[in-house]
Amino acid sequence: MPGLVSPGGPPPRITLPETPQRSDPTKTPPSHSPLPKKPPSPSPSSRSKKKTPDTPTNSNTLLLSEASLDNPDLGPFLLKLARDTIASGDGPSKALDYAIRASKSFERCAVDNIPSLDFAMSLHVLAAIYCSLSRFEEAVPVLEQAILVPDVKTGADHALAAFSGYMQLGDTFSMLGQVDKSISCYEQGLQIQMQTLGETDPRVGETCRYLAEANVQAMQFDKAEELCNKTLEIHRAHSEPASLEEAADRRLMALICEAKGDYEPALEHLVLASMAMIANGQDTEVASIDVSIGNIYMSLCRFDEAIFSYQKALTVFKSSKGENHPSVASVFVRLADLYHRTGKLRESKSYCENALRIYSKPVPGTTAEEIAGGLTEVSAIFESVDDPEEALKLLQKAMKLLEDKPGQQSTIAGIEARMGVMYYMIGKYDEARSAFESAVLKLRTSGERKSAFFGVVLNQMGLACVQLFKIDEAAELFEEARGILEQECGHCHQDTLGVYSNLAATYDAMGRVGDAIEILEYVLKLREEKLGIANPDFEDEKRRLAELLKEAGKTRDRKAKSLENLIDPNSKRTKKESTKRWPGLGFRI
Repeated sequence: MPGLVSPGGPPPRITLPETPQRSDPTKTPPSHSPLPKKPPSPSPSSRSKKKTPDTPTNSNTLLLSEASLDNPDLGPFLLKLARDTIASGDGPSKALDYAIRASKSFERCAVDNIPSLDFAMSLHVLAAIYCSLSRFEEAVPVLEQAILVPDVKTGADHALAAFSGYMQLGDTFSMLGQVDKSISCYEQGLQIQMQTLGETDPRVGETCRYLAEANVQAMQFDKAEELCNKTLEIHRAHSEPASLEEAADRRLMALICEAKGDYEPALEHLVLASMAMIANGQDTEVASIDVSIGNIYMSLCRFDEAIFSYQKALTVFKSSKGENHPSVASVFVRLADLYHRTGKLRESKSYCENALRIYSKPVPGTTAEEIAGGLTEVSAIFESVDDPEEALKLLQKAMKLLEDKPGQQSTIAGIEARMGVMYYMIGKYDEARSAFESAVLKLRTSGERKSAFFGVVLNQMGLACVQLFKIDEAAELFEEARGILEQECGHCHQDTLGVYSNLAATYDAMGRVGDAIEILEYVLKLREEKLGIANPDFEDEKRRLAELLKEAGKTRDRKAKSLENLIDPNSKRTKKESTKRWPGLGFRI
């Protein structure tokens, strides 16, 4: 976790086994990668292992007595026991009992009923133990209580306790997949840190970067860009030119620019980051940046330059990590995608097979997230070559790898959305609707219900409902999608226009001809005044509007139209016609 005050202030805290650590909050942590592969654990800072001291028999009796919790010396003793129990490897379950009793003792021994910082610290430790046991829901109320204890105006110690509490609570929400609540906690922690240290302190820069990464995960790219720019400014002021910190910031900024479709600025940031890494002798990191540069070149259709970047990275990864490392497989996937785009299907298939061979027999140390990500990328290529069944198999394997992993709800939702598209393409509309429904539920829970991607998933779910004759449900989904896409993409975006057309067709099927006419007139006006009438959809929409206007004065007593005629042609494109990919998730519409 980014730091707040100078070293020497807070006491050290426990280390929890099998829980990713954040650095000591009093120190500036090392630079992160542009986007963490999994959310950091809400673990406090580390402490060296110590053997659990032998306690006298009368001490054990003391621990069992609730009345003894009124002893002001018991809280610190129990907290030390909790830490030492973890450090000795006895497991967190036993430590949990000590931590609970310690927090109760600190609470009972409060002077004038004013909780002390020791009480807040004991709650932080208790929450960390809950998280190490994957009991994140129980950690949340503990941390919510902890952040109420400090008074930031009192001094740096209280500010540190409040900052640490908000950041730990944000990490816990992140592990629960509640991204919006997580970001809110990080923002409050950042405000406390800036009030205490000023807006240009290097530790503020680290927190800005931390928050920027969270916003990238939530696909809030404008906010992420603003925070990353602030981080760059702080690091340029406090670090040497071409520092590792600046290089890491530029990699994150490149990721944000790529997600927004700003490929030239992304390429510039990556080239500068690569130069910094070369100056610092970070060859493996240079290779990772070469992969990102290749991705940008491919987006710009500069395929020869992309191949050169990928081959450079491949050579370094093979020599430094081995021929069966997931990094090698990831480059194989990029090359497979490139050769598919350039029509060299044999080479594309060969690279896919090589990547799957590595993912099927991963080397020790490979994480489930790495394998799942690779399988998801390969599935996108199978989807592109008209093999949705094989793509579905790979997505199902990826789902199975991630289903028990905390903090992966958004990733799983993205996979389920893609599975819904696959099911829709092969005519399995019940399965498609179920997959979309599950994805929508996870996205609502994780706080992404305002993202453009969420609007697209709602639209796709609506189309599946149309195929199942669930017209009322489809209308509700299209209406919600319209509101989100208007806000996130604007009225003239192709995704928004597609939802307009779908909603007009659904209103027509429901007998709401007036509403359908109103929408189509609005769409035609947008095309005529802002987008031009060369788009082939213009004539189709004009014809549909003419038919509705002709029928508007008649008594509507007719059979339902064929559902094929009710669906927007753009939304029902075959896979060969589909070219758009949502950044980071690989979802095609």
